[in-house]
Amino acid sequence: MKNYIKKTAFSILLGGSLFMTGCSNFLEDQDPSNLSPDNFYTLPEHADAAVFAAYARARFIAAGAGIFSNNFQMLDAPTGTATTATPQNSDLNNLLGLVYDGDNLHVRQWWNGAYRVIAQANLALEKIPGINPMDEAQKKRTLGEASFMRAWAYFYIVRLWGDAPLILTPQTANSPDFYPNRTKVEDIYTQIVTDLKAAEASGLPWMDASGRVGQAAIKTELAKVYLTMAGAPLNKGTEYYKLAADKAKEVIDYSAANPTMVNLFTNYNDLHSVTQNNRVEHLFEVQYLADIEGNPLQTIMLPNNSLAKNVSAFGSGVGSSVPTASFYNSYKKYEPTDKRTDEQQFFFTSYYENGNGAPFPLGGPYIFKHFDAEGHGSVGKAGTGRSNLNLMQIRFAETLLIYAEAQNKADGAPNALAYESLNRVRGRANLTALQGLTPAAFELAVWRERWHEFAYEGIIWFDMVRLRKVYNEDTNGFDNFTGHVNKNSGATLAEKHLLFPLPIQEMRNNPNLRPQNPGYGS
Repeated sequence: MKNYIKKTAFSILLGGSLFMTGCSNFLEDQDPSNLSPDNFYTLPEHADAAVFAAYARARFIAAGAGIFSNNFQMLDAPTGTATTATPQNSDLNNLLGLVYDGDNLHVRQWWNGAYRVIAQANLALEKIPGINPMDEAQKKRTLGEASFMRAWAYFYIVRLWGDAPLILTPQTANSPDFYPNRTKVEDIYTQIVTDLKAAEASGLPWMDASGRVGQAAIKTELAKVYLTMAGAPLNKGTEYYKLAADKAKEVIDYSAANPTMVNLFTNYNDLHSVTQNNRVEHLFEVQYLADIEGNPLQTIMLPNNSLAKNVSAFGSGVGSSVPTASFYNSYKKYEPTDKRTDEQQFFFTSYYENGNGAPFPLGGPYIFKHFDAEGHGSVGKAGTGRSNLNLMQIRFAETLLIYAEAQNKADGAPNALAYESLNRVRGRANLTALQGLTPAAFELAVWRERWHEFAYEGIIWFDMVRLRKVYNEDTNGFDNFTGHVNKNSGATLAEKHLLFPLPIQEMRNNPNLRPQNPGYGS
């Protein structure tokens, strides 16, 4: 199921230079395998290895970020929906309190991690065309995968930092653009769309249970890019809402004809079941395999050891990413039948000692969405203390809500499929079907559903930025981004928070990155 991961340790050595940090040492080091890009790319298997390395580098998203924290938390902390029960990590605390700057470790590691994916994708895109002999269809597919991974990484970069270096070729110390300038947001989006269209035309299957990207993910990512371009900061409006709706509908239509291939899971447990990795609703995921690299989030979202009992075969938890009470309560506060806050759906308030012993209360809600029961343990079954659970990136539920939001905006009113798409997500949550709403009320209903369905998946922050709106748990409405007070810290969102600061270390290495994003100093 995850054959490509097992090949990555070999191929990862061939990823080209790191973006900036530590570049001199990397270039001076000798590769112990005595391989280089110049003498490696000679066989079709080498094309696969190059793409596998790009997939593997995507695991930066959940990598460690200092004591008791992971990079993954950077996208939840400023939303106001998450807090921490283990406040030793000052970088995480600064993100929660909206006082982060360019010295923040999470910010630096997101920058470096995304550009490392791009470096590997660039190497693959340059070298694979020269492999001969190689089946042309296979060559086209691997190039499509590399194009997707480059687009995937740049989509994070442009939303986090705005204008940023657009690097499209492998870099060495002698490259003319080794110290690149920043590229305008719109030009980065143009490249993202170009790459996704290349991936879309590359002959990839709709789904691939091995974890390689397929058409369902590519088309949904393209729909998501169009939806984002329709909103802030580009504000391209109706035309791009229509592009988003049309592209999402292609996936919805495929699902209607092939419901066993692409669909919503009927059971929320399938969202975090290893047996469902890369299947049905999971259109694209970051891949994990315990023998190579296990899922690193399993202790971060567990209660910390102040409970004096282990809740898992992994031992004591860390508790550094937990839901705020106000956001957790907002599910049933306004729609009391919402099953997503039922026990062990999206959250859990009790579990079993050592994972499979006597039940005991946790003292509050914790995030269950990424919980690997096979690793932690369950009633009558000891946990393995290892996790092969993937990290969700693109779900079919998002395809449905992209269509609902975009079609309503493009056409000025929701059509039958938009209602059906919204109500499918609501129906799984045991919520009543909606009908007869005004276009404005329908839009708000979709936004609420996105907040409650995609919380703690690294999605909500980007909704806040493109909409310039933030969900208010006290009113069930939406505040303007600037001036909204986050419930987790009492801190107020400001205009500067629409972008993250560039890492200071990168700006020291490359003066061409200046000026710093507004509000973060020089």
